[in-house]
Amino acid sequence: MTGADATIRRAAPGEWRALGDLVGAAFAADPIAHWTFRDPLLIRAAFRSLARDVYLPHGSGWFAGADGGAMWLHPGPRRGLGAIATLALAARMVLLAGPGAVWRAMQVDAAFGSRRPPQPHAYLFTVGLLPAARGRGLGSRLLRPMLDHWDAAGVPVWLENTHPANDAIYRGLGFVARETFHPAPGAPPVTTMLRPPRGRGDGYSHSIVAGGLPEMS
Repeated sequence: MTGADATIRRAAPGEWRALGDLVGAAFAADPIAHWTFRDPLLIRAAFRSLARDVYLPHGSGWFAGADGGAMWLHPGPRRGLGAIATLALAARMVLLAGPGAVWRAMQVDAAFGSRRPPQPHAYLFTVGLLPAARGRGLGSRLLRPMLDHWDAAGVPVWLENTHPANDAIYRGLGFVARETFHPAPGAPPVTTMLRPPRGRGDGYSHSIVAGGLPEMS
């Protein structure tokens, strides 16, 4: 199914390529992704690597039919690409966009990482919809299973909003803006946002709900 009737399901571990390609296509015009990578093929390559090596092994990915996807990192130590995957991606970045792309990516990653809260939290790395699927509430449906899960667990959610057009959507889901900044000279603005678990006030609670994550369907 596509559009408003798209099926929301959790990605299987082997679906990293499909998830990376779909989210990468959705982020082709994202201000920070475009500024960092400059090339749509490179954006997809980066999201493929991150889906394979970070978000599916240490978090979860989700599909909204063939219209969009999301990637989450679950509470715990911060994870990143391994050395081999980092070198492979950096080589492709230099090939497709020049050495400046590596510098830009490093600056963005450092700026994002330095602002992450020290308390345990879930991290919404990305949620993206293809242009034809936007404006019909599908993004909120895509996030709902995990937001409900973290509410039940008493776990806050952190994200970096890289597109000002999404601000009202995130606020409607309970996210509160924390800081707007430029991750590097010449970079577009980014706003960090925190969503306290609903029903738990503004404080942090660190218990994880029994029964684990929502099942794949």
